[in-house]
Amino acid sequence: MFRSFFIAIAALLLVVSSAAAGTLDRIKDTGVMKIGYRTDAPPFSYKNSAGELAGYTVALCQGVAAHIEKQLKLKKLSLEYVPVTAENRFKMIEDGKADLLCGATTATLSRREIVDFSLPTFVDGASILMRKGGPQTFGDLEGRKIGVRAGTTTEDALRNTVKDLSMTVQTVAVKDHKDGVAKLLSNDISAYFADRAILVYLTVGSGEADKLFLSNQQLTYEPYALGLPKGDGAFRLAVDRALSRIYRSGGIGALFKKTFGDNAQPTAELKALYRISALPN
Repeated sequence: MFRSFFIAIAALLLVVSSAAAGTLDRIKDTGVMKIGYRTDAPPFSYKNSAGELAGYTVALCQGVAAHIEKQLKLKKLSLEYVPVTAENRFKMIEDGKADLLCGATTATLSRREIVDFSLPTFVDGASILMRKGGPQTFGDLEGRKIGVRAGTTTEDALRNTVKDLSMTVQTVAVKDHKDGVAKLLSNDISAYFADRAILVYLTVGSGEADKLFLSNQQLTYEPYALGLPKGDGAFRLAVDRALSRIYRSGGIGALFKKTFGDNAQPTAELKALYRISALPN
């Protein structure tokens, strides 16, 4: 009886010790860091035509991993890439299947009940992609079909915008952003609702940019950040320290141009975000 009792206590202490050890200790012990990535969130996280993982946030996470490798004095830190979806991404962090979310993730207060977030990594806002010759503003979409990616803050924003404007529209959930643009081009929907940076990238990559029109309306505010395990202050500090160094060094400028092109320039809002987040060590 006593032997079983002590075995149970030992097992409990092992679990508690493991939980207390935290993400950094596990990474140091295993030499592996788990990166949760989206395959369908270009230009932030996606697979390119060669089937390789690419994108602004993915590259940023790789930069963070390089800094953590140095902090932990590891000879080599291996990155395990774990695919996540818009629907299961926070659960993957909760369950310990991913250490960092490297997609297009908006930090919100309600989401902070589930996961923690790093310093901001980008700022964007939702807008509307339409066909040329069709509706030109959000108000013109009364009674029409609007596509949106399910399981995102953008879906909530669309619902709220329609309600605030007392409009009647039919929302159509699409399986991914490419599906949304395909439905728009085939006239299955009258508009596609998503973050502006994503819509710009999709328009250029569609091969039919001459048929599409991106509204200059920005209907939401979307501050992106990296999702990470809730309550793990040491790991969050390591991630924030890495991001701050990337911002201070100017490396973020090169990453921005690599993602969006040499002629692209960060908005004044994004430049301010980089400056504010370049915290001194």
